[in-house]
Amino acid sequence: MKLSDKMKSYKGDRPFFTLEFFPPKTDQGFENLVARIGRLSGLNPLAISITWGAGGSTRERSLDLAGLAQEEYGIDTIMHLTCTNMEKGSIDAALKSAKERGITNILALRGDPPRGDEAWIPTDPRFQHGVDLVSYIREQPDFAGFSVGVAAYPDGHTESEGDEDQQIDQLKRKIDAGADYIVTQLFYDVDGFLRWEKKVREKGIQVPIIPGIMPIQTYATFMRLTKLCGTRVPVGLMADLVEIRHDDQKVKDYGVKLAINMIRRLTTEAQIPGVHFSTLNLEKSVQRVVEGLGWINRFPNVLEPKNRLISEVSGTSTPTTPSASQLGFDRQSRFTISPHTATGVATSQLATVPTRETEPGKGELNHAATWDDFPNGRFGDFKSPAYGDPNPWGTSTIAATLAQWGHPKTPRDISHLFVQYLHSKLATTPFSHVPLSPESLVIIHHLERLTEKGWWTVGSQPAINGADSTDEIVGWGPKGGYVYQKSFVEFFVEMEDVDSIEKSVKNKSQGWVSYFAANLQGDFRTNVSEGGRNAVTWGVFPGQEIAQSTIIEKESFLTWKEEAFGIWEEWASYYPPASEERTLLDSIRHKRWLVSVIHHDYTNEDALWTFLAEIGGHAELTSS
Repeated sequence: MKLSDKMKSYKGDRPFFTLEFFPPKTDQGFENLVARIGRLSGLNPLAISITWGAGGSTRERSLDLAGLAQEEYGIDTIMHLTCTNMEKGSIDAALKSAKERGITNILALRGDPPRGDEAWIPTDPRFQHGVDLVSYIREQPDFAGFSVGVAAYPDGHTESEGDEDQQIDQLKRKIDAGADYIVTQLFYDVDGFLRWEKKVREKGIQVPIIPGIMPIQTYATFMRLTKLCGTRVPVGLMADLVEIRHDDQKVKDYGVKLAINMIRRLTTEAQIPGVHFSTLNLEKSVQRVVEGLGWINRFPNVLEPKNRLISEVSGTSTPTTPSASQLGFDRQSRFTISPHTATGVATSQLATVPTRETEPGKGELNHAATWDDFPNGRFGDFKSPAYGDPNPWGTSTIAATLAQWGHPKTPRDISHLFVQYLHSKLATTPFSHVPLSPESLVIIHHLERLTEKGWWTVGSQPAINGADSTDEIVGWGPKGGYVYQKSFVEFFVEMEDVDSIEKSVKNKSQGWVSYFAANLQGDFRTNVSEGGRNAVTWGVFPGQEIAQSTIIEKESFLTWKEEAFGIWEEWASYYPPASEERTLLDSIRHKRWLVSVIHHDYTNEDALWTFLAEIGGHAELTSS
């Protein structure tokens, strides 16, 4: 059903809500997300939306996920569609595929710049802005059945050169072109939103505005996504988070309370019919927010009183599983119910969502909603729908920071770039969007030595043996606990170095060292048994099971490998074809290997670094 029609006919006694998901990076994550969507459908969202990666990079997964959710669970689905890298034929194909799957709702977006273009260069000059996509859909008779929504940016669009008034004028053009509703980018400044919403209404825009709400899941995720989106963060909010940033549970609890308070203000102080939750493919926080708002009742005001006398009523129909509107009991007979209606109510209330055999967790159904509640980017569980660094919209970070990396033309230039980052003279690298962490400073001299011999490090941690959970540098989790870490490091090296590392592990490590190594062509080496998992960070806390926050395993490593070599490709594409910079970066991508080395003796802080120091660097020898 069209979302525009559903909003018009919505008669609930509380605002509606929709849920946003993105296609997971792994097949196992995809399967588990479908099951997760099924469980969340029990909260009765008005619809769900599925994001579309930049350049259509997640096209097939987006279409499949949207189709499955609609087919298996009967949830009306909004499919995001961008005109980034999308020619006319591609847009037609995507819309036809959505139509074939029964999808009737499109969120029309310009999208992020395609990877490889420093500035926005439209593939098809007809599609330069979201308004062009709206107009195109509205002009095609074959697509007349779609309800079309558009995006808005209360904190301003990060790439817009216009001021707020000009951006609102652009929004007005999208509505005039035929958009039915507006979904906003995430924000945390409610006062700013209320001011913005008033200006939007004063421009004559009267379609529904659905605010985007992202409950804070972790401090790192919050910092990453607010930076990507250019989100204004109120000073008080930031101060609160900094104080609790090391305790993920406190951050998550804070995020739930904040979302509840935001929504209460938005739905009482603005013309807001409902809200749009960015779930980040997680489950529990959204459920807690909905519960905290008192929106959890499946059929509001319909099932009270709970106890009724079943009696025959004339004119009953064939029993079915009723919808909320079909459960309209005769309010003059509040204490009786027909046998057929009672059967329908019971069926609806007792219905359960089938659990897929592949759904993981701890082997118990009651953990399905929470087993991955604290994702840790690419070091989390690859089976989680939230696995990987959170970036549901496929936003690239390279274009904005390219200038600081200069024009590397030799391997020495790349080594110099990484050394500059280690010395905090560069705030980012293509592989790290944030400055070097205090934890990395503990092992900075070891990282310098690796970089100097041409081993370019992209991830690492020191060994920790029972540090207090409140430690300012390595602490995490509730107070009164202890945290542990095995040292590990990830880097890019040449094949000869991989051979040397493999030989040293076999002959000198005495079983203490594990490694993974892979290249662009798909070659893979490891000494870890099939299915083996390396928990390299864990914590012991009062009254809790041992918590494992960082895991390195084959599947997650190979998924990260694809992304890592893609970063080299993207970085190279910003330089002209046949330039020295592009030639160098393409060569590195095709010749180097990504290697991850873990030392299991967490009681010896120097064990890993001593082991690696004894291995010569091929790049170092050949460039000196």
